Amino acid sequence: MKHQTAAGLFLILFSFGLNAQVTMKKEEGGFLFLEKGEKILFYQTAMKDYQGDYQRCNYIHPLWGVDGAVLTEDFPVDHLHHRGIFWAWHQVWIDGQRIGDPWEIKDFEQKVSDVEFRMQKDGIGVFKAEVDWLSDKWVKDERKVPYVTESTTVTIHPKKDNYRRIDFQISLLAREKKLSIGGSEDAKGYSGFSVRMVLPEDVQFTGEKGKVEPKTNAVESPGYVNVSGSMGKNGKRSGIVMVDNPSNPGYPQPWILRPKNSMQNAAFPGNGTVPVLTSVPLVLNYSLLVYSGKMNDRKIKKAMEK
Repeated sequence: MKHQTAAGLFLILFSFGLNAQVTMKKEEGGFLFLEKGEKILFYQTAMKDYQGDYQRCNYIHPLWGVDGAVLTEDFPVDHLHHRGIFWAWHQVWIDGQRIGDPWEIKDFEQKVSDVEFRMQKDGIGVFKAEVDWLSDKWVKDERKVPYVTESTTVTIHPKKDNYRRIDFQISLLAREKKLSIGGSEDAKGYSGFSVRMVLPEDVQFTGEKGKVEPKTNAVESPGYVNVSGSMGKNGKRSGIVMVDNPSNPGYPQPWILRPKNSMQNAAFPGNGTVPVLTSVPLVLNYSLLVYSGKMNDRKIKKAMEK
């Protein structure tokens, strides 16, 4: 089935059987994903702003926990450019010219051109979005032209036991030669895949080897970081495990972690830059395990086996 929204966005829906559990619903501003009527996440396709500033799209907010609690924040007062689950970089260069700061949404614009969704027999829902990157500083024939095409795939698994797995694949293909992206140009080097989540006072960070202590700069935690605390409904314990895929460049990637007033970030590529080619895309893979109660190392590894 093919559907055109009022904004001109095309949705292609393939249904493979009646037993699919993850479904999608068009709503104002984007698409809502559900499982048996329970909200999972909302993908923002239309431009959204705060009093005319910080215009953004192509991100996820809200993300709901398996108990129905909202786990992400949008336009937080301490960092108005933060937006739920997002992926952005501080530096974008084309042939030595700096053309924008997607992280802080300066000289940067995105347009979601296509969204495709399919339901699988095993209950998994998969949606794909194609997004153009543009800037006022990259103009041809007096008009902005896309300099990167982003193709992002989000795979939403049905809830299992006390958790739900969500996979992200972000594919970046340059439309201009000599293009590169990078993180903040300080020792922190933050940018890339980020989660702006609700952080309770009792937030804890753990990895495979136990407690992970947030620092000013990036820290090492091979494979994953489990962020937990009383962020569930009525203050119940819940959390989000952020997983760095072994296929990623620079694996294991370092993490920027913050116990309050900030995002959690797989900081790739750091304060340097990496090329984005016109021939072969730069592909990044991450997963989130959204859970209630507890999630130990054994269960995390089991959840990531498939």
